[in-house]
Amino acid sequence: MAAGGPDHPTPLRLGVLGCADIAWRRTLPAIAAAPSVRLAAVASRAPDKADAFAARFGCAAVYGYDRLLDRDDVDAVYVPLPVGLRRDWVGRALRTGRHVLAEKPLTTTRDHAAELVALAARRGVVLMENFTFPHHAQHARVRELIADGAVGRVRAFMSEFGVPERDPGDIRVDPALGGGALLDVGVYPLRIAQYFFGDALRVRGAVLHRDPATGVDVGGGVLLDTGAGAVVQLGFGFGLHYRNTYTHWGSDGSLRLDRAFTPPEDLRPVVHVQRQDGTADAVECAADHQFRNTLEAFAAAVRTGRGGDPEAVLALAGLVDRVRDAAG
Repeated sequence: MAAGGPDHPTPLRLGVLGCADIAWRRTLPAIAAAPSVRLAAVASRAPDKADAFAARFGCAAVYGYDRLLDRDDVDAVYVPLPVGLRRDWVGRALRTGRHVLAEKPLTTTRDHAAELVALAARRGVVLMENFTFPHHAQHARVRELIADGAVGRVRAFMSEFGVPERDPGDIRVDPALGGGALLDVGVYPLRIAQYFFGDALRVRGAVLHRDPATGVDVGGGVLLDTGAGAVVQLGFGFGLHYRNTYTHWGSDGSLRLDRAFTPPEDLRPVVHVQRQDGTADAVECAADHQFRNTLEAFAAAVRTGRGGDPEAVLALAGLVDRVRDAAG
């Protein structure tokens, strides 16, 4: 199942497995801005949720995930289910010959991620992880500034993503659903470190703080070595003042970007540069729609048969495994 040709592409007909908050707030509203994608149906085990999504987004309501996979008007499936359920349902969707856009991270372990990547390759379909922030132009602008010597030689990189306390019944603190801060917010700083420094990052230390009541990790930190003379320090967790940011600290200055992972589409991000000589710049970037861009990238991968970046999926999954190991 695929969209039309590159000159006049037929919109990719997307079905959704699960009525998650991220789908309601960010992904499905972005479909209206992505001409290459059309929402066909949303499935839930709770009929009232499926009806609410269908009414808002103008698609079919489907009661039960299996029923969505039985439909003949779905070319691809978006899976925003909890990470602990993704291995099963992403696998089922791939086995029907559907392309899959799955929330991040793809699964809880590298072995499970490799299993799904191999399955997608055998079926000849696209499997893509729904990291949207790499599709925002602000990070490419930061790369340009670093390459142009804005901070000299980068000696250290710091990134943090913290969110307020989760409710006791939240899926993010449910161990049966793959809950925990590392897989929810910690993967963002890890992924941005890979974006700037590649996949050869070595874990030199890690700490995971666990909630004794649930057993899930609720925060932590990671120390990485780039192998090129720079140190990477990452922090993440629940129960924190909301922030997501990163800083490049170099021999001649520093560069900071706030709202690094979750900029609204109408925000004009500002990169703050401070130099050794005391001068500073506030470099304004263009507003960009990272959720729309991600959907368009997914549709383009389906059309061309190129994309999805399975190497990045496996590299991140392997890095997460190594962080867990280092944290004991």
